[in-house]
Amino acid sequence: MNRTTLSLIAAATALAAVTGFAAVSAPDGGTTTTAADVRTPARMPVERSSLLCPAPSSSDLAETAYTSFTPAGKGGADAKAGSAELVPTDATLAAADDGKDKKKDKERAAGKGASKPVLSLKEPGKPATAEANTAEAPALVGSADGLLAPGWTAQQTTKVTAGQGRGLLGVSCTPPDTSFWFPGASTADDRLDYVHLTNPDDTAAVADIQLYGKDGVLELDAGEGITVPARSSVPVLLSTLSADRAENVTVHVTTRTGRVGAVVQAVDEEGGSDWLPASAEASGSAVLPGIPADATSVRLVVFAPGEEDADLTVRLAGPTGTITPAGHENLHVKAGMSMAVDLADVTKGEAGSLLLSPAAQDSPTPVVAALRVVRGKGAAEEVAYIPATGQVGERATVADNRGKGSVLSLTAPGEAAEVKVTASAGSGGGEPVVKTYKVAAGTTLAVTKPPVPSGLKGSYALTVEPQSGGPVHASRSLELPEDGVPMFTVQTMPDDRGTVSVPEAEQDLSVLDD
Repeated sequence: MNRTTLSLIAAATALAAVTGFAAVSAPDGGTTTTAADVRTPARMPVERSSLLCPAPSSSDLAETAYTSFTPAGKGGADAKAGSAELVPTDATLAAADDGKDKKKDKERAAGKGASKPVLSLKEPGKPATAEANTAEAPALVGSADGLLAPGWTAQQTTKVTAGQGRGLLGVSCTPPDTSFWFPGASTADDRLDYVHLTNPDDTAAVADIQLYGKDGVLELDAGEGITVPARSSVPVLLSTLSADRAENVTVHVTTRTGRVGAVVQAVDEEGGSDWLPASAEASGSAVLPGIPADATSVRLVVFAPGEEDADLTVRLAGPTGTITPAGHENLHVKAGMSMAVDLADVTKGEAGSLLLSPAAQDSPTPVVAALRVVRGKGAAEEVAYIPATGQVGERATVADNRGKGSVLSLTAPGEAAEVKVTASAGSGGGEPVVKTYKVAAGTTLAVTKPPVPSGLKGSYALTVEPQSGGPVHASRSLELPEDGVPMFTVQTMPDDRGTVSVPEAEQDLSVLDD
């Protein structure tokens, strides 16, 4: 049997894993292979993970904490110990030596002579931390393998106490991809929003940026064919891409070649700053979890990326049930146009999560969405962003929790659910603690005092694992007040992608000869 035949049978087996049936005839007229009884794909731990962290801040007052963490217990039995490192992008190194060291330049081009890691993780179950208190802190490229790959996460938390960009800026470092949607950005005069593009690979990536306002696509003067050099990061100021000024913009980042990590740094002259991560993949329904109880202003931005308008029902899942915000029961979102809705202090003193669902269940139109959330008033305002997020799935983790200031939000939009929450060991010491919580159907449980490791020293990670019931969506709010300003940041907690489906082959084809 030749290699072409083997490839076709392998493709049929993979197709059967998705459709339940596949058949292929051998090119030489041999027996037809039918794969109607292919076994259910097994879930196996991933062997390698990649994460990208943007350059934290250009402020001289920026204080940044990095935390790297992998939950214990998901590595394969034969997996090696592995490594997990975050290193500066090569563009930073090249700028540091101004290209004068030709030997180092050649080594970098060949993938050698890598810089010293900013942060290295040694073992699952215990966080590793590092600090960078400088305006020149670079973007980071990270990779993990072996036992450290399944569920590996990295958190970047930056505090800027004054000046432009004041605020608490938190972001879970992102895996690379080829498409990102960011509802809730802006090109208004009082905003300085940058999209940070980071390339983890050894060849250049080429990206396009498209902006959509309330009337549709914005006419751009730039934004197409943006080159992101190998293992480099490029910040792009959105207001320089178009002469049009729009308060509520949806940003679409795609790549023509290669892949990037993308995240928007939203800087408000009055309300502080934070990171705006990408919305979950466009879907007919959306869950935006973790609106603080004391939110003074909440703005929803929704975008329908397809060719059809979206009609949505808006609900707020609070601690005792689901309500409909007065005056905003239904939304009609025109295709290709960003729609913004001011929900004011929608939580009314009780933490909650926003639920978007199709008005007609039989005809859902995919949308992307995000919330701009404000705490405080006047000069003490502080802003954060909550994008639509996928469900926790098997497991989700958020790093860099402190002894005080973390709030865990758990939302069950459909059926009731029970979840296990594990507080890891501390980065400087302490023992893990596990607690179980029940989330009633259609509610949000705000755990204002999540579990803390016994004898905690340093920071720790929180891992959420559903045990029974319906889907759960989660987020973590970290509150670090400063001089009367209620500084906070919110990180959503989708599935950590620690496992992948691996179809079982009916026959080991590797032993067959050509």
